[in-house]
Amino acid sequence: MTALLDAGERLGRGELEALQLERLRATLRHAYENVGFYRASFDKAGLRPEDCRTLSDLSRFPFTVKADLRDNYPFGMFAVPEDRVRRIHASSGTTGRPTVVGYTDRDLDTWADVVARSIRAAGGRPGHKVHVAYGYGLFTGGLGAHYGAERLGCTVVPASGGMTARQVQLIQDFRPEIIMITPSYMLTLLDEFERQGVDPRTTSLKVGIFGAEPWTEQMRGEIEERFAIDAVDIYGLSEVMGPGVAQECVETKDGLHIWEDHFYPEVVDPFTGEVLPDGEEGELVFTSLTKEAMPVIRYRTRDLTRLLPGTARTFRRMEKVTGRSDDMVILRGVNLFPTQIEEIVLRTPGVAPHFQLRLTRQGRMDALTVRAEARAGATAGEREAAALSIAAAVKDGVGVSVGIEIVDPETLERSVGKIRRIVDLREAT
Repeated sequence: MTALLDAGERLGRGELEALQLERLRATLRHAYENVGFYRASFDKAGLRPEDCRTLSDLSRFPFTVKADLRDNYPFGMFAVPEDRVRRIHASSGTTGRPTVVGYTDRDLDTWADVVARSIRAAGGRPGHKVHVAYGYGLFTGGLGAHYGAERLGCTVVPASGGMTARQVQLIQDFRPEIIMITPSYMLTLLDEFERQGVDPRTTSLKVGIFGAEPWTEQMRGEIEERFAIDAVDIYGLSEVMGPGVAQECVETKDGLHIWEDHFYPEVVDPFTGEVLPDGEEGELVFTSLTKEAMPVIRYRTRDLTRLLPGTARTFRRMEKVTGRSDDMVILRGVNLFPTQIEEIVLRTPGVAPHFQLRLTRQGRMDALTVRAEARAGATAGEREAAALSIAAAVKDGVGVSVGIEIVDPETLERSVGKIRRIVDLREAT
Protein backbone atom coordinates (compact mmCIF):
# COMPACT_ATOMS: atom_id res chain seq x y z
CA MET A 1 0.00 0.00 0.00
CA THR A 2 2.81 2.45 0.89
CA ALA A 3 4.12 2.29 -2.69
CA LEU A 4 0.82 3.79 -3.87
CA LEU A 5 1.07 6.86 -1.63
CA ASP A 6 2.50 10.15 -2.90
CA ALA A 7 5.09 12.18 -1.03
CA GLY A 8 2.50 14.21 0.89
CA GLU A 9 0.73 11.11 2.12
CA ARG A 10 3.98 9.67 3.48
CA LEU A 11 4.69 12.63 5.77
CA GLY A 12 4.90 11.93 9.48
CA ARG A 13 2.67 13.98 11.76
CA GLY A 14 5.49 16.29 12.85
CA GLU A 15 6.65 16.84 9.26
CA LEU A 16 3.07 17.54 8.19
CA GLU A 17 2.49 20.14 10.92
CA ALA A 18 5.75 21.92 10.05
CA LEU A 19 4.67 22.05 6.39
CA GLN A 20 1.19 23.25 7.37
CA LEU A 21 2.62 26.13 9.44
CA GLU A 22 4.95 27.18 6.63
CA ARG A 23 2.14 27.15 4.09
CA LEU A 24 -0.35 28.78 6.47
CA ARG A 25 1.92 31.74 7.16
CA ALA A 26 2.53 32.17 3.42
CA THR A 27 -1.22 32.01 2.72
CA LEU A 28 -2.02 34.63 5.36
CA ARG A 29 0.58 36.96 3.85
CA HIS A 30 -0.70 36.33 0.34
CA ALA A 31 -4.32 37.02 1.35
CA TYR A 32 -3.47 40.14 3.40
CA GLU A 33 -1.29 41.69 0.68
CA ASN A 34 -3.58 40.96 -2.27
CA VAL A 35 -7.22 40.79 -1.11
CA GLY A 36 -8.79 43.97 0.22
CA PHE A 37 -11.40 42.02 2.19
CA TYR A 38 -8.77 40.12 4.15
CA ARG A 39 -6.63 43.19 4.74
CA ALA A 40 -9.63 45.02 6.22
CA SER A 41 -10.74 41.94 8.19
CA PHE A 42 -7.30 41.37 9.74
CA ASP A 43 -6.82 45.08 10.48
CA LYS A 44 -10.21 45.27 12.19
CA ALA A 45 -9.18 42.34 14.43
CA GLY A 46 -5.83 44.00 15.17
CA LEU A 47 -3.90 41.16 13.53
CA ARG A 48 -1.11 40.86 11.00
CA PRO A 49 -0.05 37.70 9.15
CA GLU A 50 3.14 37.50 11.24
CA ASP A 51 0.99 37.12 14.37
CA CYS A 52 0.44 33.50 13.35
CA ARG A 53 3.46 31.79 14.92
CA THR A 54 1.86 28.41 15.62
CA LEU A 55 -1.01 26.48 14.08
CA SER A 56 -3.16 27.23 17.11
CA ASP A 57 -2.73 30.97 16.47
CA LEU A 58 -5.02 30.62 13.47
CA SER A 59 -7.99 30.59 15.86
CA ARG A 60 -7.35 34.29 16.58
CA PHE A 61 -8.09 35.26 12.96
CA PRO A 62 -11.60 36.17 11.74
CA PHE A 63 -13.90 33.75 9.93
CA THR A 64 -14.91 34.00 6.29
CA VAL A 65 -18.55 33.21 5.44
CA LYS A 66 -20.42 32.74 2.19
CA ALA A 67 -21.96 36.23 2.47
CA ASP A 68 -18.44 37.70 2.29
CA LEU A 69 -17.89 36.00 -1.05
CA ARG A 70 -21.24 37.25 -2.36
CA ASP A 71 -20.56 40.78 -1.11
CA ASN A 72 -17.33 40.79 -3.14
CA TYR A 73 -18.96 39.39 -6.31
CA PRO A 74 -17.62 38.70 -8.82
CA PHE A 75 -13.83 38.91 -8.46
CA GLY A 76 -13.21 40.86 -5.26
CA MET A 77 -11.80 37.81 -3.42
CA PHE A 78 -9.19 37.05 -6.09
CA ALA A 79 -5.57 37.43 -4.96
CA VAL A 80 -3.96 37.45 -8.40
CA PRO A 81 -4.45 39.64 -11.50
CA GLU A 82 -7.31 38.46 -13.70
CA ASP A 83 -4.93 37.54 -16.52
CA ARG A 84 -3.44 34.84 -14.27
CA VAL A 85 -6.83 33.21 -13.70
CA ARG A 86 -7.25 30.21 -15.98
CA ARG A 87 -10.70 29.05 -14.94
CA ILE A 88 -13.75 30.42 -13.14
CA HIS A 89 -16.41 28.34 -11.39
CA ALA A 90 -19.50 29.52 -9.53
CA SER A 91 -22.33 28.22 -7.42
CA SER A 92 -25.85 28.12 -8.79
CA GLY A 93 -26.83 31.30 -6.97
CA THR A 94 -30.35 30.04 -6.23
CA THR A 95 -30.41 31.90 -2.89
CA GLY A 96 -28.83 35.13 -4.10
CA ARG A 97 -25.67 36.10 -5.94
CA PRO A 98 -23.54 33.10 -6.86
CA THR A 99 -20.22 32.56 -5.13
CA VAL A 100 -17.41 32.82 -7.66
CA VAL A 101 -14.06 31.03 -7.42
CA GLY A 102 -10.97 31.27 -9.60
CA TYR A 103 -7.98 29.04 -10.33
CA THR A 104 -4.46 29.70 -11.58
CA ASP A 105 -2.50 27.14 -13.59
CA ARG A 106 -0.94 25.90 -10.36
CA ASP A 107 -4.33 25.73 -8.64
CA LEU A 108 -5.65 23.52 -11.44
CA ASP A 109 -2.61 21.25 -11.07
CA THR A 110 -3.15 21.04 -7.32
CA TRP A 111 -6.83 20.29 -7.78
CA ALA A 112 -6.12 17.50 -10.28
CA ASP A 113 -3.54 16.05 -7.88
CA VAL A 114 -5.85 15.92 -4.86
CA VAL A 115 -8.71 14.43 -6.88
CA ALA A 116 -6.33 11.83 -8.34
CA ARG A 117 -5.22 11.05 -4.77
CA SER A 118 -8.88 10.73 -3.79
CA ILE A 119 -9.76 8.34 -6.61
CA ARG A 120 -6.71 6.20 -5.79
CA ALA A 121 -7.72 6.07 -2.12
CA ALA A 122 -11.18 4.93 -3.27
CA GLY A 123 -9.64 2.03 -5.17
CA GLY A 124 -9.15 3.58 -8.59
CA ARG A 125 -6.04 2.70 -10.57
CA PRO A 126 -4.48 3.82 -13.87
CA GLY A 127 -6.34 2.23 -16.76
CA HIS A 128 -9.71 2.13 -15.01
CA LYS A 129 -12.66 3.75 -16.75
CA VAL A 130 -14.39 6.44 -14.68
CA HIS A 131 -18.00 7.35 -15.49
CA VAL A 132 -18.41 10.97 -14.31
CA ALA A 133 -22.09 11.72 -13.71
CA TYR A 134 -21.54 14.97 -11.81
CA GLY A 135 -22.76 18.03 -13.66
CA TYR A 136 -20.25 19.85 -15.86
CA GLY A 137 -20.12 23.61 -16.31
CA LEU A 138 -19.89 26.22 -13.56
CA PHE A 139 -20.46 23.51 -10.90
CA THR A 140 -17.05 22.19 -9.81
CA GLY A 141 -18.06 18.53 -9.61
CA GLY A 142 -17.82 17.37 -13.21
CA LEU A 143 -14.59 19.06 -14.30
CA GLY A 144 -12.95 18.47 -10.91
CA ALA A 145 -13.59 14.74 -11.12
CA HIS A 146 -12.68 14.69 -14.82
CA TYR A 147 -9.20 16.17 -14.56
CA GLY A 148 -8.40 14.23 -11.40
CA ALA A 149 -9.28 10.94 -13.08
CA GLU A 150 -7.14 11.83 -16.08
CA ARG A 151 -4.26 12.83 -13.78
CA LEU A 152 -4.41 9.37 -12.19
CA GLY A 153 -4.21 7.76 -15.64
CA CYS A 154 -7.84 6.69 -15.90
CA THR A 155 -10.10 6.81 -18.95
CA VAL A 156 -12.93 9.31 -18.43
CA VAL A 157 -16.50 8.94 -19.63
CA PRO A 158 -17.81 12.54 -19.25
CA ALA A 159 -21.48 11.61 -18.98
CA SER A 160 -22.51 14.62 -16.84
CA GLY A 161 -26.03 14.56 -15.35
CA GLY A 162 -29.36 13.86 -16.99
CA MET A 163 -30.43 11.54 -19.83
CA THR A 164 -30.71 8.77 -17.27
CA ALA A 165 -31.72 6.00 -19.69
CA ARG A 166 -28.69 6.80 -21.84
CA GLN A 167 -26.41 6.70 -18.79
CA VAL A 168 -27.60 3.19 -18.02
CA GLN A 169 -26.86 2.17 -21.61
CA LEU A 170 -23.39 3.73 -21.52
CA ILE A 171 -22.52 1.91 -18.30
CA GLN A 172 -23.52 -1.38 -19.93
CA ASP A 173 -21.66 -0.66 -23.17
CA PHE A 174 -18.47 1.08 -21.95
CA ARG A 175 -18.07 -1.08 -18.81
CA PRO A 176 -16.52 1.46 -16.39
CA GLU A 177 -15.11 0.26 -13.08
CA ILE A 178 -15.81 3.52 -11.22
CA ILE A 179 -18.70 5.95 -11.11
CA MET A 180 -18.52 9.46 -9.59
CA ILE A 181 -22.01 10.76 -8.83
CA THR A 182 -24.29 12.21 -6.16
CA PRO A 183 -25.87 9.49 -4.00
CA SER A 184 -29.40 10.68 -4.78
CA TYR A 185 -28.77 10.44 -8.54
CA MET A 186 -27.27 6.97 -8.07
CA LEU A 187 -30.64 5.91 -6.68
CA THR A 188 -32.28 7.37 -9.78
CA LEU A 189 -29.93 5.29 -11.95
CA LEU A 190 -30.81 2.27 -9.85
CA ASP A 191 -34.50 2.80 -10.62
CA GLU A 192 -33.70 3.09 -14.32
CA PHE A 193 -31.66 -0.13 -14.37
CA GLU A 194 -34.57 -1.97 -12.81
CA ARG A 195 -37.10 -0.27 -15.14
CA GLN A 196 -35.08 -1.58 -18.09
CA GLY A 197 -35.02 -5.05 -16.57
CA VAL A 198 -31.25 -4.99 -15.95
CA ASP A 199 -29.88 -6.36 -12.67
CA PRO A 200 -27.62 -3.55 -11.33
CA ARG A 201 -25.44 -6.18 -9.64
CA THR A 202 -24.32 -7.48 -13.04
CA THR A 203 -22.65 -4.26 -14.21
CA SER A 204 -18.90 -3.69 -14.48
CA LEU A 205 -18.97 -1.10 -11.68
CA LYS A 206 -16.76 -1.89 -8.70
CA VAL A 207 -16.56 1.46 -6.87
CA GLY A 208 -18.94 4.39 -6.47
CA ILE A 209 -17.46 7.72 -5.29
CA PHE A 210 -20.32 9.78 -3.89
CA GLY A 211 -20.31 13.44 -2.94
CA ALA A 212 -22.00 16.88 -3.09
CA GLU A 213 -24.66 16.07 -0.47
CA PRO A 214 -24.90 14.37 2.94
CA TRP A 215 -25.75 10.66 2.88
CA THR A 216 -26.05 8.05 5.57
CA GLU A 217 -24.62 4.63 6.38
CA GLN A 218 -28.07 3.23 5.62
CA MET A 219 -27.87 4.66 2.10
CA ARG A 220 -24.38 3.21 1.71
CA GLY A 221 -25.76 -0.20 2.63
CA GLU A 222 -28.66 0.17 0.19
CA ILE A 223 -26.37 1.12 -2.70
CA GLU A 224 -23.72 -1.50 -1.95
CA GLU A 225 -26.29 -4.26 -1.67
CA ARG A 226 -28.27 -3.39 -4.78
CA PHE A 227 -25.26 -2.53 -7.00
CA ALA A 228 -22.68 -4.95 -5.54
CA ILE A 229 -20.07 -2.17 -5.34
CA ASP A 230 -17.95 -0.41 -2.72
CA ALA A 231 -19.56 2.96 -1.95
CA VAL A 232 -17.20 5.63 -0.59
CA ASP A 233 -17.55 9.29 0.25
CA ILE A 234 -15.71 12.24 -1.32
CA TYR A 235 -15.91 15.74 0.15
CA GLY A 236 -15.31 19.17 -1.26
CA LEU A 237 -16.89 22.53 -1.79
CA SER A 238 -16.33 25.13 -4.46
CA GLU A 239 -15.22 27.86 -2.08
CA VAL A 240 -12.32 25.76 -0.79
CA MET A 241 -11.39 23.98 -4.06
CA GLY A 242 -14.12 21.65 -5.30
CA PRO A 243 -14.26 17.87 -4.91
CA GLY A 244 -11.06 16.35 -3.52
CA VAL A 245 -10.70 18.15 -0.18
CA ALA A 246 -11.17 14.84 1.65
CA GLN A 247 -11.78 11.21 0.68
CA GLU A 248 -12.88 8.00 2.32
CA CYS A 249 -10.46 5.09 1.83
CA VAL A 250 -12.00 1.95 0.39
CA GLU A 251 -10.12 -0.38 2.73
CA THR A 252 -11.54 1.20 5.90
CA LYS A 253 -14.70 3.21 5.02
CA ASP A 254 -14.39 4.91 8.39
CA GLY A 255 -14.59 8.60 7.54
CA LEU A 256 -12.86 10.88 5.09
CA HIS A 257 -9.14 11.59 5.29
CA ILE A 258 -8.60 15.32 4.82
CA TRP A 259 -5.70 16.19 2.53
CA GLU A 260 -4.18 18.30 5.27
CA ASP A 261 -1.11 19.29 3.29
CA HIS A 262 -3.46 21.51 1.23
CA PHE A 263 -6.43 22.24 3.51
CA TYR A 264 -6.22 23.01 7.24
CA PRO A 265 -9.35 21.92 9.14
CA GLU A 266 -10.93 23.16 12.34
CA VAL A 267 -14.24 22.25 13.97
CA VAL A 268 -15.97 25.06 15.86
CA ASP A 269 -19.08 25.50 17.95
CA PRO A 270 -21.70 26.67 15.40
CA PHE A 271 -23.05 29.28 17.82
CA THR A 272 -19.98 30.63 19.67
CA GLY A 273 -17.29 30.02 17.06
CA GLU A 274 -15.04 28.46 19.71
CA VAL A 275 -12.60 25.87 18.36
CA LEU A 276 -13.55 22.41 19.61
CA PRO A 277 -11.10 19.61 20.40
CA ASP A 278 -10.82 16.68 18.00
CA GLY A 279 -13.64 14.22 18.58
CA GLU A 280 -16.33 16.82 19.36
CA GLU A 281 -19.02 17.53 16.78
CA GLY A 282 -19.39 21.01 15.39
CA GLU A 283 -19.14 23.08 12.22
CA LEU A 284 -16.29 22.37 9.84
CA VAL A 285 -13.99 25.30 8.98
CA PHE A 286 -11.27 25.25 6.32
CA THR A 287 -8.23 27.38 5.53
CA SER A 288 -6.59 26.75 2.16
CA LEU A 289 -2.82 26.26 2.33
CA THR A 290 -1.77 26.21 -1.34
CA LYS A 291 -4.37 28.18 -3.33
CA GLU A 292 -3.10 31.13 -5.35
CA ALA A 293 -6.09 32.68 -7.15
CA MET A 294 -8.50 32.67 -4.23
CA PRO A 295 -7.15 31.72 -0.81
CA VAL A 296 -9.78 31.28 1.90
CA ILE A 297 -9.10 31.92 5.59
CA ARG A 298 -11.22 30.08 8.17
CA TYR A 299 -14.12 29.51 5.78
CA ARG A 300 -17.25 28.33 7.61
CA THR A 301 -18.66 25.45 5.59
CA ARG A 302 -21.88 25.00 7.66
CA ASP A 303 -21.25 21.24 7.45
CA LEU A 304 -21.50 19.39 10.76
CA THR A 305 -18.89 16.75 11.58
CA ARG A 306 -16.01 15.95 13.94
CA LEU A 307 -12.27 15.42 13.47
CA LEU A 308 -10.76 12.01 14.19
CA PRO A 309 -7.23 10.53 14.10
CA GLY A 310 -5.95 9.07 10.84
CA THR A 311 -6.24 5.34 10.11
CA ALA A 312 -5.44 4.36 6.53
CA ARG A 313 -3.48 7.63 6.18
CA THR A 314 -1.59 9.92 8.56
CA PHE A 315 -4.01 12.72 7.76
CA ARG A 316 -6.85 13.27 10.20
CA ARG A 317 -10.30 12.10 9.24
CA MET A 318 -13.61 13.90 9.25
CA GLU A 319 -16.69 11.89 10.12
CA LYS A 320 -19.32 11.63 7.39
CA VAL A 321 -21.22 14.93 7.36
CA THR A 322 -24.40 14.47 9.38
CA GLY A 323 -26.08 17.57 8.01
CA ARG A 324 -25.65 21.30 7.60
CA SER A 325 -26.35 23.90 10.21
CA ASP A 326 -28.37 25.80 7.59
CA ASP A 327 -30.36 22.65 6.65
CA MET A 328 -31.44 22.04 10.21
CA VAL A 329 -35.19 22.20 10.74
CA ILE A 330 -36.32 23.42 14.16
CA LEU A 331 -39.74 21.88 14.59
CA ARG A 332 -41.55 22.83 17.78
CA GLY A 333 -38.22 23.29 19.56
CA VAL A 334 -36.66 20.04 18.28
CA ASN A 335 -33.63 20.08 15.96
CA LEU A 336 -34.12 17.76 12.97
CA PHE A 337 -31.92 16.94 9.97
CA PRO A 338 -32.99 15.25 6.70
CA THR A 339 -30.37 12.54 7.28
CA GLN A 340 -32.22 11.44 10.42
CA ILE A 341 -35.36 10.84 8.36
CA GLU A 342 -33.31 9.13 5.66
CA GLU A 343 -32.02 6.55 8.14
CA ILE A 344 -35.59 5.73 9.17
CA VAL A 345 -36.97 5.55 5.62
CA LEU A 346 -34.17 3.26 4.45
CA ARG A 347 -34.80 0.70 7.16
CA THR A 348 -38.59 0.65 6.68
CA PRO A 349 -39.98 -2.26 4.61
CA GLY A 350 -42.30 -1.39 1.76
CA VAL A 351 -40.87 2.06 0.93
CA ALA A 352 -38.24 3.12 -1.61
CA PRO A 353 -35.23 5.32 -0.72
CA HIS A 354 -36.94 8.42 -2.14
CA PHE A 355 -38.47 10.91 0.27
CA GLN A 356 -39.10 14.60 0.78
CA LEU A 357 -39.88 16.77 3.82
CA ARG A 358 -42.67 19.32 3.45
CA LEU A 359 -42.90 22.12 6.00
CA THR A 360 -46.26 23.86 6.44
CA ARG A 361 -47.90 26.00 9.10
CA GLN A 362 -51.04 24.85 10.88
CA GLY A 363 -52.39 27.84 12.79
CA ARG A 364 -49.45 29.16 14.78
CA MET A 365 -47.56 25.86 14.73
CA ASP A 366 -45.10 24.51 12.18
CA ALA A 367 -45.90 21.04 10.83
CA LEU A 368 -43.75 18.56 8.95
CA THR A 369 -44.95 15.87 6.56
CA VAL A 370 -42.64 13.11 5.35
CA ARG A 371 -43.57 12.02 1.83
CA ALA A 372 -42.02 8.64 0.96
CA GLU A 373 -42.48 6.53 -2.15
CA ALA A 374 -43.84 3.02 -1.85
CA ARG A 375 -41.81 0.27 -3.41
CA ALA A 376 -43.28 -1.22 -6.58
CA GLY A 377 -45.84 -3.86 -5.74
CA ALA A 378 -46.38 -2.76 -2.14
CA THR A 379 -49.92 -3.52 -1.02
CA ALA A 380 -52.24 -1.07 0.70
CA GLY A 381 -51.61 -2.89 3.97
CA GLU A 382 -47.84 -2.65 3.54
CA ARG A 383 -48.12 1.07 2.81
CA GLU A 384 -50.20 1.65 5.92
CA ALA A 385 -47.76 -0.35 8.03
CA ALA A 386 -44.83 1.64 6.61
CA ALA A 387 -46.52 4.96 7.45
CA LEU A 388 -47.16 3.86 11.04
CA SER A 389 -43.60 2.56 11.37
CA ILE A 390 -41.99 5.78 10.09
CA ALA A 391 -44.19 7.97 12.29
CA ALA A 392 -43.34 5.89 15.37
CA ALA A 393 -39.61 5.84 14.57
CA VAL A 394 -39.48 9.63 14.11
CA LYS A 395 -41.40 10.16 17.35
CA ASP A 396 -39.14 7.77 19.27
CA GLY A 397 -35.82 8.69 17.66
CA VAL A 398 -36.19 12.42 17.02
CA GLY A 399 -38.83 13.31 19.59
CA VAL A 400 -41.40 15.04 17.41
CA SER A 401 -44.66 14.03 15.73
CA VAL A 402 -44.82 14.32 11.94
CA GLY A 403 -47.33 13.48 9.25
CA ILE A 404 -46.58 10.64 6.85
CA GLU A 405 -47.70 10.25 3.24
CA ILE A 406 -46.79 7.10 1.33
CA VAL A 407 -47.08 8.05 -2.34
CA ASP A 408 -46.99 5.96 -5.49
CA PRO A 409 -43.65 4.84 -6.98
CA GLU A 410 -41.88 7.45 -9.14
CA THR A 411 -44.13 10.25 -7.81
CA LEU A 412 -41.44 12.44 -6.24
CA GLU A 413 -39.17 14.56 -8.39
CA ARG A 414 -35.98 12.76 -9.35
CA SER A 415 -32.65 14.53 -9.05
CA VAL A 416 -29.70 14.70 -11.43
CA GLY A 417 -27.68 16.62 -8.88
CA LYS A 418 -28.20 17.58 -5.26
CA ILE A 419 -31.67 16.47 -4.27
CA ARG A 420 -34.10 18.99 -2.77
CA ARG A 421 -34.99 17.24 0.46
CA ILE A 422 -36.89 20.10 2.14
CA VAL A 423 -39.83 21.95 0.61
CA ASP A 424 -40.78 24.91 2.79
CA LEU A 425 -44.39 25.89 2.18
CA ARG A 426 -44.85 27.92 5.35
CA GLU A 427 -45.04 31.27 3.56
CA ALA A 428 -47.74 29.88 1.28
CA THR A 429 -49.83 28.77 4.24
